[in-house]
Amino acid sequence: MGEGAQLRQAEAVRRYDVFHTDCPARDMVDHVTSRWGIWALISLRSNDLRFYELRDSIQGVSEKMLAQTLRALVQDGLVRREVEPTTPPQVTYGLTEFGQDIGEPLTDLFDRITKRLPADLRPPREG
Repeated sequence: MGEGAQLRQAEAVRRYDVFHTDCPARDMVDHVTSRWGIWALISLRSNDLRFYELRDSIQGVSEKMLAQTLRALVQDGLVRREVEPTTPPQVTYGLTEFGQDIGEPLTDLFDRITKRLPADLRPPREG
């Protein structure tokens, strides 16, 4: 690694100290790892969803909490919000490139947990 690259990397580490309360990266980590943020990112990993589809995919979330969560994730640049000018307006949410990058390890974590979860802790299959 060149001296310039090492200097830029050192500056980035100093600039974003997630252990400091004023760090903007800390706010983003809080949004991503919030109770509903992680589920919104995982739900959007495969395709874009309309608000009600996203709400239905995340059992237990209220419309108010989902709206607040999505607002924060859109503001952070992880989720994009597209409004179609219809009556009523149709709002679709999807992951940005940054959101996909952040969502990959979350999806991997989710998949690892569900794969390794003991059979006696898994919910019974419907069917």
